[in-house]
Amino acid sequence: MSEQIDRKQQIAGYLRTTCDWAYAHPVRALLIYIAAVSAFFLAFPAVDLWASGLFYSADQGFWAQGEPFLRRFRHLGPHLVKIIAVLCVLVLLAKLFLPARRPFMPLRTPVFLLTTLILGPGVLVNLILKNNWGRPRPVMVDVFGGDMPYQPVWLPTNWCDTNCSFVSGEASAGMWLVGAVLVAPVAWRLALLVFLVPLGLLLSLNRIAFGGHFLSDTLLSWGLTLLVIVLVHRFLFVQAPRWLHDSHLDEWFTRKGRVLQVLLNRNGARLVARLRRFLRMFSTH
Repeated sequence: MSEQIDRKQQIAGYLRTTCDWAYAHPVRALLIYIAAVSAFFLAFPAVDLWASGLFYSADQGFWAQGEPFLRRFRHLGPHLVKIIAVLCVLVLLAKLFLPARRPFMPLRTPVFLLTTLILGPGVLVNLILKNNWGRPRPVMVDVFGGDMPYQPVWLPTNWCDTNCSFVSGEASAGMWLVGAVLVAPVAWRLALLVFLVPLGLLLSLNRIAFGGHFLSDTLLSWGLTLLVIVLVHRFLFVQAPRWLHDSHLDEWFTRKGRVLQVLLNRNGARLVARLRRFLRMFSTH
């Protein structure tokens, strides 16, 4: 019994040490994670087929596709992403059009969220990988009733033209939502983690159940998206140049907002003058 307790304590100590190291070196930890996941699925591709097969039957296909609740749930993630992105844009526009007012939040927050959304789910996941790697989705693969062969991770193919399986866009969006915790008020972070982490996992699992992505697509999408988030966070908050500090961003948006006000006032005055001339011409006829 004492040997089992000692072994459990050793394992717990090793896990704590590993987590502490990963927290202190997030970029290295994520690179190791991406490499390990890639190597695992290249060595054991059957795991991908097994995981997708859990949600497939020869009679119904991927049965989750016929569940109305799961179809509606799939859209929850994209809706949340759109809401947060629109709010970020509105915060920046409000500072431009109301330069004398203090911003609704530190301006690095919307800049961080929009930058990571564009670079992560936008450019890396959808524009570069999904549109160029050509990996067929599970529903397209012959094992699950399709007409294409299974393709391993990181192997560019011509089987799929665009919006393909590698990697998962929904999983990337889910992890982007989790990344918002980094810039949330400290008092909100635990509550957001409790809500967003299960949400991201369930949204990713939902796509596997639909036959839209393999397990490897999801796991690699998490790692790649989090890597982008960590790198941008380091650039904007940890090692930020002075011109990216909140005070400098506030000053920059204030200057541009005042220039914009002058242009709008000038153009508005010209528009009013032209409208008056037009009305005079109309009244003389």
